[in-house]
Amino acid sequence: MKKLAPAFVFSALTLAVGVAAAQSQPVIGLITKTESNPFFVKMKEGATAEATKLGAKLLSAAGKTDGDNAGQVTAMENMIAAGAKTILITPSDAKAIIPAIKRAQQQGVQVIALDSPTDPATAVDGLFATDNYKAGVLIGQYAKVAMAGKKPVIATLDLFPGHPVGAQRHNGFLKGFGLTAPDAKSNNLGGAAAGVVCMADSFGDAAKGQTGMENCLQKNPGINLVYTINEPAAAGAFKALKAAGKEKDVVIVSVDGGCAGIKDVGAGVIAATSQQYPLKMAAMGVAAGVEYAKTGKKVSGYTDTGVTLIAGKAVAGVESKDVKTGMDLCWGNK
Repeated sequence: MKKLAPAFVFSALTLAVGVAAAQSQPVIGLITKTESNPFFVKMKEGATAEATKLGAKLLSAAGKTDGDNAGQVTAMENMIAAGAKTILITPSDAKAIIPAIKRAQQQGVQVIALDSPTDPATAVDGLFATDNYKAGVLIGQYAKVAMAGKKPVIATLDLFPGHPVGAQRHNGFLKGFGLTAPDAKSNNLGGAAAGVVCMADSFGDAAKGQTGMENCLQKNPGINLVYTINEPAAAGAFKALKAAGKEKDVVIVSVDGGCAGIKDVGAGVIAATSQQYPLKMAAMGVAAGVEYAKTGKKVSGYTDTGVTLIAGKAVAGVESKDVKTGMDLCWGNK
């Protein structure tokens, strides 16, 4: 038998080691609602950085729009075929995604929800998210004091019907303001019962937020307080209010705490916002995926990733941080 040349033996050994290393590298999938929303852009950045740090391979995908369940299902199936053993997902449709999650789990895949719970929340192995009801309560409490005794004429620019995050923020806002509100487990918006004069679906989008605000102003020009599901929707609302010459007469409160949103707080566009931390959610999810790959240990239950009220002006009796603090923390807090 012809002896192999030492260089060939070394090359073959190197290749074998490389293949073994590739096979042992944890593969983790991240599926967000969209690729355009700054919140999910930051989430992907956090997941990418943590995967690089821990030596994992990250696969990423997103729906075409918020609410694109079919796109998320396809992404999940593709990631499983590519070897992902943990999938992190921000569910667009809290109920419709569950059959796909169950199929993934039956194949030994750990599924972790980020930011948005499934319905029921127990459908996933774990949830890393803001307490969205608390986020709503904080801006509701702030708005109550900021209105300085004026009778509130309220409009809400929501996500879309039936989504847990949209319901929790909306109902938390009502609760914080001292109005009738469903509890945190309800996925139904309580605004009508609380006396809100207009509710519009914004899908978290600036253009749709502007349209929703325009429609609300046509319905009731006396609106003086606006709750928005997120800061892009708030920016859209402000644009509509400014076009109507009403921007100085209306208090806008919101949720998310992204860098652009905090700048809007500083500029007086938004009075206050509840800041959450998508980078932290993503980093924790990737770390949990690596742990599962190494030890077989899955996460369990809900982990609160924190929320901070950021306000342009502090008000009595409501704890908040200033704009500088908000900019220092905006979505990057780990």
